[in-house]
Amino acid sequence: MFVLIAGGGRTGAQLGSLLLAQGHQVHLVEDRPDILARIHHELPTEAIYEGNPTAPDVLESAGIRNAQVLAACTPNDADNLVLCYLARERYHVPRTIARINNPRSAWLFDRKFHVDVAINQADIMAKLIAEEMSLGDMITLLKLRRGEISLVEEKIARGAPADGQMVRNLNLPPNCTLAAIIRKDEVLTVHGSTILHAGDEILAVVNSAQKPALEALFAAKS
Repeated sequence: MFVLIAGGGRTGAQLGSLLLAQGHQVHLVEDRPDILARIHHELPTEAIYEGNPTAPDVLESAGIRNAQVLAACTPNDADNLVLCYLARERYHVPRTIARINNPRSAWLFDRKFHVDVAINQADIMAKLIAEEMSLGDMITLLKLRRGEISLVEEKIARGAPADGQMVRNLNLPPNCTLAAIIRKDEVLTVHGSTILHAGDEILAVVNSAQKPALEALFAAKS
């Protein structure tokens, strides 16, 4: 996949490194001298295009006409909106992703500006912190479907409702599947007849709204 990243700050540079490591083609556009000096140590020279990320001639030299994804990662929300709009209207880029710098601007990042996915970093961080505060020892490993589904890890406490129970007898919340059990140094497949024990680490895929109910099964009774 060919991804054009506009903005080489920490978010853009990290995204570029990750995508390159996964074998994707990446072109990153940046014009700030201090940022350019840093990313030339982090990314291959051929992936870096110097120039204003919102200038059409710079975008065209970076290959936007052939890009499959535009990731607008500049520190300016107005620029990110312009980039998504330009990418779709003028260059017909199939998918656009934009970083939201100021949470108060989040309402602007929708389909009228051709933003397919808006990443509100402040909102994501705040929700993760609040979530971890309320879920005890449950750890959210991955969010899917824009946060509606989560992959979580939880260790079964001694005396928890799930301790000593067969999986088939658990009153699991709706839209929840136990994916694997880590017991000592082994990864076990989950079956209905599998008996859970205190100390087992459970990997589960669950609707995010049902995480508290799942946590209640694995936590010690108060």
